[in-house]
Amino acid sequence: MRGPDGIGFGPSERLDIEAEIGFVVGAGSPMGRSVTVDAFDQHVFGICVVNDWSARDIQAWEYVPLGPFLGKSFATSISPWIVPLAALQDARVEPPARDVELLTYLRDEAPWGLDLELVVTLNGHEISRPPFASMYWTGAQMLAHMTVNGASLRPGDLFASGTVSGPDASQRGSLIELSWNGETPLQLGDGTSRTFLLDGDRVSIGASARTADGGRIWLGQVDGTVSA
Repeated sequence: MRGPDGIGFGPSERLDIEAEIGFVVGAGSPMGRSVTVDAFDQHVFGICVVNDWSARDIQAWEYVPLGPFLGKSFATSISPWIVPLAALQDARVEPPARDVELLTYLRDEAPWGLDLELVVTLNGHEISRPPFASMYWTGAQMLAHMTVNGASLRPGDLFASGTVSGPDASQRGSLIELSWNGETPLQLGDGTSRTFLLDGDRVSIGASARTADGGRIWLGQVDGTVSA
């Protein structure tokens, strides 16, 4: 990472999380054939909860001018089971209004936004409730974009949503957002504070989906502990 004395090696001092939803492919596709948005549920089996761990100090150097690699490649965690799309029909909603005209291959007739609520806890204290329904792009559009060049799918492939964050401060899905890049330490219920993670910290990210009767069904939880 880049420090005051140049480039060096060492443990990350800005370890972060990203609360995300993952999509798991069940049925593959041949090389050279794109998957349209309306074929999303013919290829994706279900969803899981994802923590895309990120070392922001390493990432900050890497993405100028290219993109993150080592800042994210060291760990990705997912919840222990996959919830089938068939169990999420009541949670389907229209995505937010788009501020640009969509390219033809991204135009979606079926509403594949999902009314999911994520819950992030740090050392047992709730710190955020990111709403997935406000995400700009749906899983169906992401799949269409990834395969528009003819890239093939294989059963078991996983792609994730990116950080789920809402408009309110209590809905941000990463510590870099919750602490505003370290400028405003996050206050925990035990009197401690955090900007980024420390050794021994325990992070849990869970999610639930809306049901037809207005209730919620639990989708699982991914847990992780930072160890030196």
